[in-house]
Amino acid sequence: MQTTLTENADTMINKLSSPARDIRYLLEKEYSKTSSIRFVGDHYRLEKSERHILTRVIVPPKTAVARNRKRLTCKEVSGKKILADGYNVLIAIESMLGGHTLWLCDDGFVRDTRGVFRSHNNADITIEAVKQMCSILSKCNVPFVKVLLDSQMSQSGELAALIRQELALLSLQGEVSTSEHADFDLKHADPEYVVATADGVIIDAVEKVIDLPAAVLEEKGSRAEIII
Repeated sequence: MQTTLTENADTMINKLSSPARDIRYLLEKEYSKTSSIRFVGDHYRLEKSERHILTRVIVPPKTAVARNRKRLTCKEVSGKKILADGYNVLIAIESMLGGHTLWLCDDGFVRDTRGVFRSHNNADITIEAVKQMCSILSKCNVPFVKVLLDSQMSQSGELAALIRQELALLSLQGEVSTSEHADFDLKHADPEYVVATADGVIIDAVEKVIDLPAAVLEEKGSRAEIII
């Protein structure tokens, strides 16, 4: 299965490399991202799923530079409090565990392109993703972790309980809460927290960010795919 997945990613990279270069050229000329992807996508007759990948991966140059400057490594967050965008982090780790492609985007952050957020349900792979997230946080030597979950998601209460259990097993100090306005809470986080997310809107609003799925990939000696 891994060989097939790799071949599929390679095929997609080969198909999207030229469109990606064209879109980046237009963005450098300060055309809007939406219109650039639509124009190039129409020219290359790209499918909706392919345009979605480009939308996730390609970031305007100035925005990419600004976001990259905010990104901290696991070593750099040692001793700092973490506020984790729970579903954003866990769904990306689930994608990795399930053999789905993760992409290293222009702003330096790792993202998946499955688009399963609203349809997410807790499963065995979710439990493993929770373990991976908490394990990497423990290895980052952080003193306190706050995980925030969108309360409008199905089974968010059950997921919160799973995360609390895993934090306790690893003797990690922290709390898990649900919110009806999780994105707002994350964007207005106390500056003492480093926010764990790959959500571009949230990254743009906060001071410092860590990419936990990228840290998990690095620990496992794996990597995200790149469209050059």
